[in-house]
Amino acid sequence: MNLKSLTLPEMAAILKELGQPAFRAKQVFTWLHKGVRSYDEMTNLPKALREVLAEQYPICPPKVVRKQESKRDGTIKYLWQLSDGNCVETVLMRYHYGNTVCISTEVGCRMGCAFCASTLGGLVRRLEPQEMLDQVLFTQVDSGLPVSHIVLMGIGEPLDNFDNVMRFLELVNSPQGMNISMRHVSLSTCGLVPKIDELAKRKLQLTLSVSLHAPNDEVRNKIMPVNRAYPSEELLQACRRYYAETSRRISFEYAMIDGVNDSEEDARELLRRLKGLPAHFNLIPLNHVEESPLKPSSKAAVARFQKILEEGGIPATVRRTLGGDIDASCGQLRRKYNKGCN
Repeated sequence: MNLKSLTLPEMAAILKELGQPAFRAKQVFTWLHKGVRSYDEMTNLPKALREVLAEQYPICPPKVVRKQESKRDGTIKYLWQLSDGNCVETVLMRYHYGNTVCISTEVGCRMGCAFCASTLGGLVRRLEPQEMLDQVLFTQVDSGLPVSHIVLMGIGEPLDNFDNVMRFLELVNSPQGMNISMRHVSLSTCGLVPKIDELAKRKLQLTLSVSLHAPNDEVRNKIMPVNRAYPSEELLQACRRYYAETSRRISFEYAMIDGVNDSEEDARELLRRLKGLPAHFNLIPLNHVEESPLKPSSKAAVARFQKILEEGGIPATVRRTLGGDIDASCGQLRRKYNKGCN
């Protein structure tokens, strides 16, 4: 058991079993959520308790295998080695409103999207709640930059690791921990319809970002295998139910791929299919993935696409590419095979 994956009441129960007073749980919880690497750093705890905790509940912080900083925009990408030797990537991006960390939720991914490096090699395992929390904590500690926003858009499909992701969100939102507002969290999914419905029932005030990337099933089937299990009309109906349940506008992610999904008719078809659904489109010029033959749309095609959506009543923005010179942009994160990593 890793104490960092426990809520404060759960941690209190553990410490009570160890014969500790109730206030010790809050002390331990607060220390762990500051990103300490050893119980020895918990200076307001008795030495005997620190020794017991270290023996029974090791902290196991991740190790920095590689740290890269973009010369263009200051984006920082970390390659973390986890306690079992597997590695995942995390990206810290700087915006005018604060610093955003993009975290991974799985080691690898089984979704198979044609334009994404994260899915190459398939799924190895799902991350535990503390492994997601550690990406936020230790990115903040190592960079010295306070994190105010989180996007679950790194390696893996968050809703494919539903229970652990929900526990992570509860922990990172805790007032005794990092206390990051749900309104400062964006969760991306390729479209697992049952899990979208389950998420809606929780009424979390996060932003749901749906990776749509195609105007219809014909195109989506070719680039996103998940569409064969949950066709686009089922996905859009789930989005409508999500909005009805939460009153939270959906953000649609749309990778602009030359000759695949970027025509003027594609944009008009999207307008027809999304009529009446409060939404925002985040247009993403396709980022380079060495193994993929797909190419990004031209700036002119992106501009035309954006104009058609906006004239049709759907707000659309073109995502600013950050960290492109260090392969830290959307779709470029991947498992790395490095010395010391599986």
